[in-house]
Amino acid sequence: MTWFFLIAFAGAWIVEAPVVLSRTGTGLLPYTLPPLVVVLLIAAATFTGPTVAAFVMARATEGRDGPKRLLRRYVMWRVKVRWYLFVLLVFPATEVLGAIVLPGVAASAQPLTIGLAAGYPLAFVTTFVLGGPLGEEPGWRGFALPRLQAVCGPLGGGSLLGVMWALWHLPLFWSGVWTPLSVPNVVMFILMITLLTILMTWVYNNVGGSLLITMLMHASFNTFADKVVGPLFPAPVLDEYALLPELVGFGVAAVVVVVATRGRLSYTGGRGSSEAGPAVVPT
Repeated sequence: MTWFFLIAFAGAWIVEAPVVLSRTGTGLLPYTLPPLVVVLLIAAATFTGPTVAAFVMARATEGRDGPKRLLRRYVMWRVKVRWYLFVLLVFPATEVLGAIVLPGVAASAQPLTIGLAAGYPLAFVTTFVLGGPLGEEPGWRGFALPRLQAVCGPLGGGSLLGVMWALWHLPLFWSGVWTPLSVPNVVMFILMITLLTILMTWVYNNVGGSLLITMLMHASFNTFADKVVGPLFPAPVLDEYALLPELVGFGVAAVVVVVATRGRLSYTGGRGSSEAGPAVVPT
């Protein structure tokens, strides 16, 4: 796990360094990158970090069959329909619920436009490929989560992974194209990602370790936050603290899941298990 995280962090941060150092980011170096280059570098970092780390360490720990097993989980689509409905519809709805309970947000609601609805599928696909899900999930849920659950238990392993996943994103706060850098935003982001990871751990354990489902879930909340919650609720509080809807929504959902599963998050393996794969049974 130490080597996995070292490769995941270094592989991404080295690629993101030109963005962070440019005038677009911290301005430490006197050059400006074209917007397209910035987007492509940030997208590339998701693959050079978690994906590379996952395949390198799968090969190192499981032999030649390790990467093949990891690849097969990309296309594990035979799960119950309710999980597709959950990750694509129910889960993003928690972001709306988390928004409308905040002061002044419900009053700022705008009507859903045809253009927004029509553009959502393309935004979803773009986010799926370039926005993190395809590049990150092989590492976080593909390699790290089953091992962390086996050692720390589902709640402990999921929480630890959430903190590491959040810290991995830190350079983006200095990129100039992401959530503005401030202590409240960093703290909210770490809490939000940790709560999100607990929910994703529960889903992962219920879909037999399918990376396809976790990729869809990742793309779903990212796209919904950017293309639905933001445009529909232009409240001042969300201009300053854009992460609040996710923090509130994911927080309530995580508490419900933890209580309902008594902290097991539908995990069927045992603490201390040496099994590298997902010790889960779809339910």
